[in-house]
Amino acid sequence: MLLSQNFFIKDNQAELLLYAHKYDFDILFFNEMRDFVAAVQNDQGHSLFVIDLDALHNMQSDLLESRKTLMLGELLQRLPSEQSYVYLQTVRQGGRFLLQQRLVDSNCLAYAEKPIANDVLVDKLFNLFVQRKRGDLVRLICLGEETGLDEAALLERRVELIRHADAQTLHLRVKELQPDIVLISDTEYARTEAIVRVLKKNIEADPVREITLLQRQPDAALARRALASGFDGIVPMADADLLTEQLVNRANKIRVNKDLIGKDRATGLLNKVGLQKKAQELIRQAAREERPLAFGVVDIDKFKTINDTWGHYFGDIVIKRLSLTLAPHIGERDLLSRFGGEEFVVVFWDCTLEQGWQRLDAMRQSFCAIPFEVKPGDLRHFSFSGGVAAYPEYKSENELFLRADAMLYEAKEGGRNQIRVAPAAQRQGAHR
Repeated sequence: MLLSQNFFIKDNQAELLLYAHKYDFDILFFNEMRDFVAAVQNDQGHSLFVIDLDALHNMQSDLLESRKTLMLGELLQRLPSEQSYVYLQTVRQGGRFLLQQRLVDSNCLAYAEKPIANDVLVDKLFNLFVQRKRGDLVRLICLGEETGLDEAALLERRVELIRHADAQTLHLRVKELQPDIVLISDTEYARTEAIVRVLKKNIEADPVREITLLQRQPDAALARRALASGFDGIVPMADADLLTEQLVNRANKIRVNKDLIGKDRATGLLNKVGLQKKAQELIRQAAREERPLAFGVVDIDKFKTINDTWGHYFGDIVIKRLSLTLAPHIGERDLLSRFGGEEFVVVFWDCTLEQGWQRLDAMRQSFCAIPFEVKPGDLRHFSFSGGVAAYPEYKSENELFLRADAMLYEAKEGGRNQIRVAPAAQRQGAHR
């Protein structure tokens, strides 16, 4: 929802709407504060609210003429306080620190400086949509005596706390659980100084993982040795609540770093790197809990023809619509990845081969039902083909991918717009 009178770039609603369509969301334009406020109050929680500060003073027709000189703070107070806002300002406004302070203290989700290209603005708004989704769980292993940390409070903020008592088996626990943060007390480090090197030198060590020293008493010499041996940081154990806040802040930064490394910027889904790491972890969990997994690979049919006929821009729209179609079918512990180009991978937790075929075929039917307007009045439907393999029949992420990809190839060769599994003879009733 955009509160603006001057369309701050090219005065072009149509272009903004075109770029928004690429991400499968709409933009509603308002030129009166009262209408905008009413829309914010009636929103069901699926919108971003964008305000052009330049136009704000001219959007108060419901106020008396004598009140048209309201200060910015008074204008911002008219906005519903239970929501957050994206503010657009000029470079001159951005240079005034007191104005920046006013904005960030006024339910600011983000601010941007004008001029900003329409496509860049829409891309940034899409990223904000993605970031506001529920964050991935960050796993924390703590080695050492009781810290007073509140496990329930951490979990509420998507940080899972796992306690471990034995320094000499910590490296095995880290290998098994692949945590994002390892917290080691200074007492344990003093007893076993090689511990952090054992964790860091493993060739499979996660480069994003943070290994942090929990220091109960100030000791500069110990802190220097800890940093020299490989610790990423040191936190003081002065107060359990303060420690909780520090760990949550670290977890949030880790999520951002993991997103930069492991997520596709265009769709917000896992990329190839992110999928491989998470799939390997999911396979380990399936082995521990003796659960099946279904691994599916899908590819948009005749995608080159789509690009050649209607352009790469339209091809990007098809890819994003597919990602948005697949996402509602994904459960809490499932994985969804844009593996590359027009190819996507799904991993279904606690799912047999038969169930995986059924779920992937339901996705296929949902995508086939979407009408795409390739030009005014001309609607087309597109499809994808897919292949499915299952764990524990295939043990590794690589084996699962190769087998599912082979089934995808069979689906393409067999006429497209279908899902194949092995052996194909068991798939009676599959769409042909």
